[in-house]
Amino acid sequence: MECRPGCGACCIAPSISSPIPGMPDGKPAGVRCIHLSDDYRCLIFDSPDRPAVCADFQAEPGVCGTNRDEALEILGNLEREANK
Repeated sequence: MECRPGCGACCIAPSISSPIPGMPDGKPAGVRCIHLSDDYRCLIFDSPDRPAVCADFQAEPGVCGTNRDEALEILGNLEREANK
């Protein structure tokens, strides 16, 4: 599965514990990454500074669903389950 243009759910829903340029402590779940553009594209996608967790993420129907809202819900639920 290719990333859905205009989604950005993986840049909002999950927490990221590794440093991100401009976000040295990573980001909490549900907080938009500062590198997510207004059209929901990663502005550091091709940068070597992009965190490994972001580069390793693979879009797939089980986490991305069929649309952005579904992806936000699925990823948010996975995040909550992981932190129980």
